[in-house]
Amino acid sequence: MQTNKSTPRKDRTKMHFQQALIALTKEKGFHSVSVKDIVQYAKYNRSTFYIHYRDKFELAEDLLCTNFTLLEESFEKPYKLKREFNTDLLKQGSFHIISSIYNNREFYDLINYVDTIPKLHTRFPQIILKMYQEKFEFKTINDLPVNMDYFKRYTAYGFFGLLAHWIHTGFQTPQEELIKEVIMLAQTHMASVKYIGKQ
Repeated sequence: MQTNKSTPRKDRTKMHFQQALIALTKEKGFHSVSVKDIVQYAKYNRSTFYIHYRDKFELAEDLLCTNFTLLEESFEKPYKLKREFNTDLLKQGSFHIISSIYNNREFYDLINYVDTIPKLHTRFPQIILKMYQEKFEFKTINDLPVNMDYFKRYTAYGFFGLLAHWIHTGFQTPQEELIKEVIMLAQTHMASVKYIGKQ
């Protein structure tokens, strides 16, 4: 990006470019979208675009970073106050990540497209795995000894699979019902969850 200093006006302009890229990617595929298309859709001129981005690829990267930063924050939020608890105490508020995805569903719906934002399909599950690896510790039911790296990968990609299915089906399952099912699944193999990230 050409400038790092954030202001409400700059943030709003960048948001409009991001929204334009999302809509145009769904309409014609990412590789067919031009900067001209983006500025026309967002109702700006090209010089304004180039103040913020070098090209559409930098815009796409900013779109990913913006949404995945929100995803990470929503993932951590419920666990920062009470850092460790048994899975039988998990509740609706334990999964802000699901409401974050729903609130940004126009972006996450992009995983349903083949010619979509570059690296979206790989980075989405990798973000979840990164959170499990770096920010959480788990205890298995009855302290069953397992390879914890495998356990975290199994759990992270399983959770991603549920989220991807939810997105693919057009978010048909109500958030509350999805969270209830995720909690029940977690309770089958996790005894407790401990947040080890920073406050």
